[in-house]
Amino acid sequence: MVSPPHEAMHRIFQHDPGLFSRVSRFLGVDVPTPLRATALPTDLTETSPVERRVDTLLRFETAEQGAFLLAVESQGQKKPHKPASWAYYTAYLWTKYRLPTSLLVVCQDHATARWAGQPVSSGPPSLPTLTIQPLVAGPHNMPVITDPEEARADLVLASLAAITHAAEPVVDAILKALSTALRDAPEDIADPIVEFTAQGLGNRPAKHLWRNLVAVDLSFYKSYISEEIRAQSRAEDVLLVLEQRGLAVSDDVRQRITDCTDPALLRDWLTRAVTAPKAEEIFERH
Repeated sequence: MVSPPHEAMHRIFQHDPGLFSRVSRFLGVDVPTPLRATALPTDLTETSPVERRVDTLLRFETAEQGAFLLAVESQGQKKPHKPASWAYYTAYLWTKYRLPTSLLVVCQDHATARWAGQPVSSGPPSLPTLTIQPLVAGPHNMPVITDPEEARADLVLASLAAITHAAEPVVDAILKALSTALRDAPEDIADPIVEFTAQGLGNRPAKHLWRNLVAVDLSFYKSYISEEIRAQSRAEDVLLVLEQRGLAVSDDVRQRITDCTDPALLRDWLTRAVTAPKAEEIFERH
């Protein structure tokens, strides 16, 4: 099953293809801003029954370098078979489109980033033939954006910074800067940024901070994730009231509360939690 962080790490480049040129300077290369960028089909399956899909595929056109392809892959952990898949992707795309093809791998931890950046050859040492060495974006080289003004200048890059540093202590400061910067952003711009950031954090501890920041700083935000964020915060309030009153909260009650995504219902439960003699009775209408 594909995880939300996996999706966020590559789909953010579909949302803003120009992000790659802004990220490239942190990777030690200088990719010019594209004149045009097009998302291409990601299905690389041939006539064989083996299905192969790259995560994101973009076609860039630049004044300096002409046209080229960028394949973006999300990598959550080291997988020995992946370099062979990456070699297939780049060779197939080069053959199909007859365009220079680059590969960017986005990671969220240092060990995976180091592994992904190592050159791997298809042949023995004396006959390398085809060598794959992708560009790698991760916590080792992505910027740490903790200034709201810097975040406001490039909201998508700030979101990627939060995603790639999701497991790092500094992510809290990045998220605070990003939420502050988003206060003045129009909803159509803020919406996808909030979504990508929430997905990219996955189940890491920083997700709780982001939920709270969105609920407080971005009260205008009406997306599904923001409603989920507010619902979870309210569910935590219900449980806190019950526990502070010394009431026993069974696993079934706790599960029912945390699974609820209806803000109105949670508000009713919170009201009843103040006076209910038993935790189970918050579900009963009087």
